[in-house]
Amino acid sequence: MTDHILIERPEAAPGVQVIRFNRADKKNAITRAMYEAMTAALKAGDADEGVRATVFLGSEGCFSAGNDLTDFMAVAMGGAMAREAVDFLYALATHSKPLVSGVDGLAIGIGTTIQLHCDLTYASDRTQFRTPFVDLALVPEAASSLLAPRVMGHQRAFALLADGDVFSASAAKEAGLVYAVVEPGAVERETLTAAGRLAAKPPKALAIARNLVRGDRSDVLARIDEELGHFSAQLKSPEARAAFEAFMTRR
Repeated sequence: MTDHILIERPEAAPGVQVIRFNRADKKNAITRAMYEAMTAALKAGDADEGVRATVFLGSEGCFSAGNDLTDFMAVAMGGAMAREAVDFLYALATHSKPLVSGVDGLAIGIGTTIQLHCDLTYASDRTQFRTPFVDLALVPEAASSLLAPRVMGHQRAFALLADGDVFSASAAKEAGLVYAVVEPGAVERETLTAAGRLAAKPPKALAIARNLVRGDRSDVLARIDEELGHFSAQLKSPEARAAFEAFMTRR
């Protein structure tokens, strides 16, 4: 569908499927085609017994700068989030295999909130997490308004999602958003090692353990829907239009 998303099966990590952002020249900003490719990969992984863990990786110095705003605004001006992005959020929230993420550098917007759905996140010590939703007159997405307070507590979640504060890798680890902080050159190795270790475990027992730890996902899906309702309403608001115009003028 797009060469901006690479789907890999590393020989060194049997049973692991890698979803890799491959748009480094645009800081791995995510287009609708990229969302569609990632959704297809997640669904294929669900259906394939040979896939026992799924990994998200970016490029050197950048995991993802979030939505490609030019692509995003082409749909947003009509007052709705792109269907491809919505499908990805549902596929992410319901993916049946362990999710492991390796983050190096920028992780903005969905680049941050995707970590809330991951079972293990390894981040380099130069990583920065930020969600500038409110600065664009929008609201949190990916059920982050539900998951972040659970993981981080109210005040840290508010700082991340409402205030748009930047979290360093160490602050993210302290808050529970990240499992381990490593050197930039070790991110991919540690991430694939962890995913390979999970892929080698008895799959049924691991699936049960994961589901017990994660709990019922119906509230997560309901929160995604609730956020999307507010998100769509905000897209039509004068303050969002003003924020978008100001952003595009600065570019």
